[in-house]
Amino acid sequence: MASDDEAAAARARVQAAVVHLIAEVVLYNHLVAQRVGLGASDGQFMTLLNVHGPLTPGELARHTGMTTGTVTGVLDRLEQAGLVERTRDAADRRRVVVTPRQEGIERTLMPHYRAQGEHLDAVLRTRTADELAVIEKFLADVIAGAAEQNRPV
Repeated sequence: MASDDEAAAARARVQAAVVHLIAEVVLYNHLVAQRVGLGASDGQFMTLLNVHGPLTPGELARHTGMTTGTVTGVLDRLEQAGLVERTRDAADRRRVVVTPRQEGIERTLMPHYRAQGEHLDAVLRTRTADELAVIEKFLADVIAGAAEQNRPV
């Protein structure tokens, strides 16, 4: 059994690795946004829509802390790029819903993420089902904590 010092050192290494992963992901997302002619906020919106599904402009403003005017500008760029569409809610015509356009994402963004997906798949294939279950549980716990911290006030 590992000593308390060994366990503390292992926790510190995992925490450092998670911070490093987050930094690499953020930097790569910014790079991809630049490559396809989008801004950093545009990429963040695409991530939010990918994680949460269709959102209203107001929900996007709450998630990002941006003004509704800034949100409108970002959505204009994303719509022009063919990455999202704004539609009226069938139940409440006053409400606008922003939905990612899969064909635009496949054409514009996915080629830039394909190699990362292939690398992740290759790494995961080196793990046993039991190891993958531990990784999955760990990530679920970390994501739940992050989601709690990110809740709009």
